[in-house]
Amino acid sequence: MKNSSSGHGDLSDDEFIRLFTPTQRPLFLYILPLIGNVPDTDEVLQETNLVLWAKRSQFRPGTSFLAWARAIARFEVFRFRRSRPAKLKFLTGELLEMMAATTEHFNSETELERRQEALTDCLKLLREKDRALIRMRYSPGVTGDDVARQLGRPPNSVYQSLGRIRRALAKCIQRRLAVGGVS
Repeated sequence: MKNSSSGHGDLSDDEFIRLFTPTQRPLFLYILPLIGNVPDTDEVLQETNLVLWAKRSQFRPGTSFLAWARAIARFEVFRFRRSRPAKLKFLTGELLEMMAATTEHFNSETELERRQEALTDCLKLLREKDRALIRMRYSPGVTGDDVARQLGRPPNSVYQSLGRIRRALAKCIQRRLAVGGVS
């Protein structure tokens, strides 16, 4: 393969591919919780890969390729979400940002998989009314105040409930990870 020229410490196409290839699984695992299903995740990963290739001259050798690729994947997730809002009903921009920021901290795909399994298991352990509150709050365009009006509750009460649920989920995940299992 020929060398691409960018003026940025140029990587040959072969060097780029050596950096690119091992990021495919971590990128898939980064995108999956943000999209929610495998076929759409595959589509977003494919679009991300096209952008990575097109922008390969912008990668700075000596920096984290995975971090650079995740930044591009994040934009592709948001682009996908804008193009198909009905598919991601409960994922608001705020929740996607929070999830993306959280997943960026995990470099090990095994650790990420364990955390995802723990979150899934912990969500199942919530009371139905708590899961319903989470679904309501993270519907597109819905604020905590909207949920409070809908439920006829004071906004502060709704925010306190959401905070309690988030803390319970965090503790549950920590416990499951601490014992080394998630099932």
